[in-house]
Amino acid sequence: MKKGGKRFEIACYKNKVMGWRSGAEKDLDEVLQTHSVFVNVSKGQVAKKDDLTKAFGTDDLTEICKQILAKGELQVSDKERQTQLETSFRDIATIVAEKCVNPETKRPYTVNLIERAMKDIHYSVKANKSTKQQALEVIRQLKETMEIQRAHMRLRLVLPAKDAKRLKEKLKTLLQVVESEDFDEELEMVVLVDPGCYREIDELIRCETKGKGSLEVLSLKDVEEGDEKL
Repeated sequence: MKKGGKRFEIACYKNKVMGWRSGAEKDLDEVLQTHSVFVNVSKGQVAKKDDLTKAFGTDDLTEICKQILAKGELQVSDKERQTQLETSFRDIATIVAEKCVNPETKRPYTVNLIERAMKDIHYSVKANKSTKQQALEVIRQLKETMEIQRAHMRLRLVLPAKDAKRLKEKLKTLLQVVESEDFDEELEMVVLVDPGCYREIDELIRCETKGKGSLEVLSLKDVEEGDEKL
């Protein structure tokens, strides 16, 4: 970044910078290769202490690194930028596929199909917005060209008594809401899940109960526009 008429650079792991800026990464040592501040990283030219104090009002290298991390421009090559855009495009499509269903079939769309649909509407990834924000925008745009809606699936799970406790623990991270739970000779639960988790839950129940458990789709619970949080 430029400050006080001079340019200052830090050496950091590019894939960690966005995580730091979003708050997902808390450990500065995971982001910085070194706590030194440079005038030219590639040549290894370290900034002078007096220049740092004049520009930043402190010579605390860690504090200066934090300032540059927060406000500096991330230098990436054209190839790196293209790779980042492709990764983000895929991530957005994955989120959309996990959160949405075809209202006709009540089934989730595949990630590949969502990617093709995004290309058809010529969606461009925005580097300054999170993938979650962009996924909501994509859903809104796709509604104009295809049958798609945000929803939770309401499922009835029936688990054999001997597998119930162990399996319920494994399912915990996949369930959004447990609406009801009834334990007699077997455990019966009515739950809300993200559509993208359906296949994983189905496979888990079939494998862990050796076909003795069951999974039934009861309905779709629409997510209202105003409740569109990911």
